[in-house]
Amino acid sequence: MASPLSPDPHFSPVWSPRAQPLPALAVAGVGPVALALARRALAVEDGVLARWSGVAGPGVLVLLGDTESLPWVDGVVYLGRDAAAPSLLLPCTLAPDVAPSLLERALVTRARAGTPLAVLPRSAHLVPVGAARPVSRVTLGAWLAKQEAP
Repeated sequence: MASPLSPDPHFSPVWSPRAQPLPALAVAGVGPVALALARRALAVEDGVLARWSGVAGPGVLVLLGDTESLPWVDGVVYLGRDAAAPSLLLPCTLAPDVAPSLLERALVTRARAGTPLAVLPRSAHLVPVGAARPVSRVTLGAWLAKQEAP
């Protein structure tokens, strides 16, 4: 499972509502939201689960799949691809105050990880999702148990 990366605290663009939302390609949760997202994912039918791939690290979960199949829980961030920054998965409803291509260049250089990178502005996480694997009920359940352990 991939570990999230923290972006440079000196480079933090301001995010504002996007005029036209991006189509969702992924959903992400951090902290308690990640745990709720995992529980929700474990509750779906096997056929739906088989349509997703995902990555997870300590306290973060990103699921990739078809827009209509992605689960919802309160607090998740839906991510999509802006044509101006194809190496990033950006929040569907938020746009940075810098050109997406410049943001992409800065974050990809900073991350030194595989792309695409899921950008989670509220928690200041970058998550490499290029190594996403098919979601396994057993693996997801084990990740959840490890996150919930004291």
